[in-house]
Amino acid sequence: MEKLKRIVNEIAYAQDHAKLTPIQSSLIPLLSLASSLYGISLFLRHSFYRFGFFSKHRLPVPVISVGNLTWGGNGKTPMVEFLAHCLADSEISPLILTRGYAGGDEVRMLERHLLERPAKIGVGANRAATAASFIEKYGHVDPRDCASSQKNCINPKVGSHLKSGKIGAVILDDGMQHWSLRRDLEFVMVNGLMPWGNRKLLPLGPLREPLMALKRADIAVVHHADLISEQNLKDIELEMRDIKKSLSIFFTRMAPSYLFEVGNINSKIPLTAVCNANVLCVSAIGSANAFVQSLQKLGPCSVNRLDFNDHHSFQARDIEMIKKKLEELEGKFNPKPIVVVTEKDYDRDPEILMHLEAYKVLVLCSKLQIIPCRGCTEDSFKLLLKELLDVK
Repeated sequence: MEKLKRIVNEIAYAQDHAKLTPIQSSLIPLLSLASSLYGISLFLRHSFYRFGFFSKHRLPVPVISVGNLTWGGNGKTPMVEFLAHCLADSEISPLILTRGYAGGDEVRMLERHLLERPAKIGVGANRAATAASFIEKYGHVDPRDCASSQKNCINPKVGSHLKSGKIGAVILDDGMQHWSLRRDLEFVMVNGLMPWGNRKLLPLGPLREPLMALKRADIAVVHHADLISEQNLKDIELEMRDIKKSLSIFFTRMAPSYLFEVGNINSKIPLTAVCNANVLCVSAIGSANAFVQSLQKLGPCSVNRLDFNDHHSFQARDIEMIKKKLEELEGKFNPKPIVVVTEKDYDRDPEILMHLEAYKVLVLCSKLQIIPCRGCTEDSFKLLLKELLDVK
């Protein structure tokens, strides 16, 4: 199954089908049929919501949806965390709604990062039901209830409810295709390294919806913008503006902050620990290229990689594969290689990485940052967020 997923992913991001292998080419007819059926089901589902056959639930607080048009590696979870911090800084207690995919790595990472903040995380496929249960348990307060005369201030009522834990806003993780909840603000995340692939719908391509779905978005965020050329950034921006001229566009990156050692999560190791080191990047994330490129910028002597499919849970056979690769590198390079994984990989199963005890295994911690570009800054982002939510 892992091999098949990898083959399908390679097809989805291939720019020229003439260069596909015979095995990949043999899958095109089946994937094309499946893609057509998916497109029909998507159209029908959207129509049922549009004409009222399926109901949309309205929550008593603002709902911010963070989603994407393609699979994996778009920075949804870091943006969800960033928004949670923004809301908390504005005295608004957020509730994050997520399905908790695969091993729940993203949920555990959010729980760690938001431990000191007044944020709650609800996990469940039925987001409306999950939100209702949290609101019933903790209560709610709408930050838009601030009097117009206080438009430069945070509502005193809201501030007084922050410590009480009343929910002031909902962040819908991976919400763009979750139409059963009405939203007040729609974010779409775009992987700048691989924006649209071959522009086909799943599973022939990476698109979960046609690009015209960008018309529903209020804000587009081009992620990994620091790793692509200025011309590519302009091309992505122009294409999105052709679809929706009024779309607000921001640019972000994952900024490495520190490392910690597996087995000692409280250790904070400076990034210089990998400088002049021989590094093996091991990851099972949506955008392994971005992870590797970020590591390369930290100045290691050499960087090798082992990539697994997004959300893959490491098994004993994978650990053996990693050990074999490390032994191979150890025979080629001096000093002894260091393993570096992402936080998502660590949170998926911290224990199994302990089986690499003969080697130093480090976890790279990074934070989403807004890159100042074309007048768009972190301050302007936060101001726009308040304006679009009508929070005075």
